[in-house]
Amino acid sequence: MAEAEEKETRSNEESTDESESAVKINQISLDESGEHMGVCSEDGKVQVFGLYSAEEFHETFDCPIKIVAVHPQFVRSHFKQFVTGGKKLLLYERGWMNRWKPSVLHEGEGNIRNVKWRGHLIAWANNMGVKILDMISKQRITNVPRDDISLRPDMYPCSLCWKDNLTLIIGWGNSVKICSVKERHASEIRDLPNRYVEIVFQFDTEFYISGLAPICDQLVILSYVKEISDKTAVECCARPRLDIVQPLPESCEEISSDALTVRGFQENECRDYHLEYSEGESLFYIISPRDVVVAKERDQDDHIDWLLEKKKYEEALMAAEISQKTIKKHKILDIGLAYVNHLVEKGEYDLAARKCQKILGKNTELWEFEVYKFKEIGQLKAISPYLPRRDPVLKPLIYEMVLHEFLESDYEGFATLIKEWPGDLYNNTIIVQAVVDHLKKDPQNRTLLRTLAELYTYDQRYGRALEIYLTLRHKDVFQLIHKHNLFSSIRDKIVLLMDFDSEKAVDMLLDNEDKISIDRVVEELENRPELQHVYLHKLFKRDHHKGQRYHEKQISLYAEYDRPNLLPFLRDSTHCPLEKALEICQQRNFVEETVYLLSRMGNSRSALKMIMEELQDVDKAIEFAKEQDDGELWEDLILYSIDKPPFITGLLNNIGTHVDPILLIHRIKEGMEIPNLRDSLVKILQDYNLQILLREGCKKILVADSLSLLKKMHRTQMKGVLVDEENICESCLSPILPSDASKSFNVVVFHCRHMFHKECLPVSNTVSPVQFCNICSAKHRGPGSAILEMKK
Repeated sequence: MAEAEEKETRSNEESTDESESAVKINQISLDESGEHMGVCSEDGKVQVFGLYSAEEFHETFDCPIKIVAVHPQFVRSHFKQFVTGGKKLLLYERGWMNRWKPSVLHEGEGNIRNVKWRGHLIAWANNMGVKILDMISKQRITNVPRDDISLRPDMYPCSLCWKDNLTLIIGWGNSVKICSVKERHASEIRDLPNRYVEIVFQFDTEFYISGLAPICDQLVILSYVKEISDKTAVECCARPRLDIVQPLPESCEEISSDALTVRGFQENECRDYHLEYSEGESLFYIISPRDVVVAKERDQDDHIDWLLEKKKYEEALMAAEISQKTIKKHKILDIGLAYVNHLVEKGEYDLAARKCQKILGKNTELWEFEVYKFKEIGQLKAISPYLPRRDPVLKPLIYEMVLHEFLESDYEGFATLIKEWPGDLYNNTIIVQAVVDHLKKDPQNRTLLRTLAELYTYDQRYGRALEIYLTLRHKDVFQLIHKHNLFSSIRDKIVLLMDFDSEKAVDMLLDNEDKISIDRVVEELENRPELQHVYLHKLFKRDHHKGQRYHEKQISLYAEYDRPNLLPFLRDSTHCPLEKALEICQQRNFVEETVYLLSRMGNSRSALKMIMEELQDVDKAIEFAKEQDDGELWEDLILYSIDKPPFITGLLNNIGTHVDPILLIHRIKEGMEIPNLRDSLVKILQDYNLQILLREGCKKILVADSLSLLKKMHRTQMKGVLVDEENICESCLSPILPSDASKSFNVVVFHCRHMFHKECLPVSNTVSPVQFCNICSAKHRGPGSAILEMKK
């Protein structure tokens, strides 16, 4: 049968020679236990006997008996019953003294051609249709007429089978009906049987039905097929088909279909085929006049066999993995190895190697076997990315063999493996020597040099690795230094590091100042002043004081390589020798730097003169004069500008807030043409008016604040002051109040809360009646020290 479907059967054909017998056996019936058998023959004999006991019943009729069916529970003593079919449907029951009593269940509708007994229900087919009898009530509960009455019932017999105790499947001609026996509601019984039958599925097939059997929720149908011959154009018999279908309410879905090869199928008719099944063993028997074909429900082993036969290895492997607990015949590993071999034969080497990871797992012997197999076919490169690197680890020879393969033909692939594989997988010394040998042929090969550096790193020969990285200017050089703390190895390679990447090199050197001192770095860079400047500049940016001994040197370095940062350096450095800096700046004619140094050294007039003469920038000169805030500088600026109209304009626009403009205006010669004089004068007047307005506004604010504070002080001084026994005289330090309240006393209390006995206060030398607190007066306090006198 077709193996591609999920629910199928596999067929094993067993041929039997047509036996020669004087009497034809028409039917055999077994009970459910398989211990009792009923047999009927063409000569009218019926036998029922025990296969494992001495029980036996013989009966002879005057006509051929086509049908016999024993009770499914015949093994039980109270169910010793069987039925026979011919012209009548007879029921035999064993009664008193073990005698068999016959009774007619049905007659008058032609020959009984099929009987199936299940539980308490008997179904039989005659020329008119199918009947079902309830053995409990001895009532016939349904009559299902046959659909196509044009078909001869003897040539196209009815097929019956019970799916369960209440479900009957009927196949007749090309029609299939699935009937369900149901209990009738008590209110509906009246004179009707207790049960009734409902047809739940009904559909037609393309072929005539020779047999039916249930398989789970599907059906197995043995079909009789006729087809038109291509040569003679005459209808002829074809091979019978065994189909699996899924019943639907009004149709069916074909799951699988297989044509069976039986001997003499060209001469057979529909009635010559029978389908019987063994429910407990899931065996199906296809019976023809010359052959018996045994069909068995396919298990997962069968499915895997079929997949392997069709070379669907991946599906077979997946099926085995899913059903690994139930399969008995196959092993996942064997299927996987067959799959790998199949892929290799097809030339799909990469896929085969990738599958090895999953199939071989942790089996080192199989891994090594597969690697050698790939080597034999020249495909070590294909399996290299998938070799295990941890748990398990193969022999070092395996990895070395793969590396040598790459080294002979693919430097880039070799470098990739060295980078990806842990260094302990192979003998590092052997691989290093192999790389060195190849470098003799191609000394400048960057890939091999880079790989050799990585191998040296694995072998902890960091010095050699560092030399190669620096030669290659490789980006990993700084990572290597940090990771393995190689600062002692780079003391004489600072220039190389700076040439490679000055930014990263300086950051690394400054971050590890404790390992490579500033003095050492400066000394190493002595012959490369441009690099020396980069290092010292970064050092100064981090800390203005660490490299103070090199500040004098840095003046020349800034002047030579980085003038934009010279002035910020001069401003921020407190260790820079000003005279040396001034000398260098004057030699190089750096005006701005010279002006700053002159100003810082106190020679502001020279600095101003240089601004005016060298830069001729009136705005800068005015700004300088404002910063110094020196009257003499303003005088020098005015004297220098008096004969230069543009300077006069600049002064008029900016001088008003620092120097009286009259000093400048009086010195302007009559008739001198000054650009934008009117606008400058207007601006001076506006600035003056603005100053007047600001002064008046400030005056008003001061007066208002003074008045507000005066009122506040007055309110405060008018408040009473609590004097009790806890207060003391600030002069004699005795209680301010007398112990005898009846005596008169004089107490002076100041607004500052200091208290004195009247007689303890010194006599005032002034004629003013206002007396002030001696304590607060000594501290130069204000009006809050006024007196408040208390008498009694």
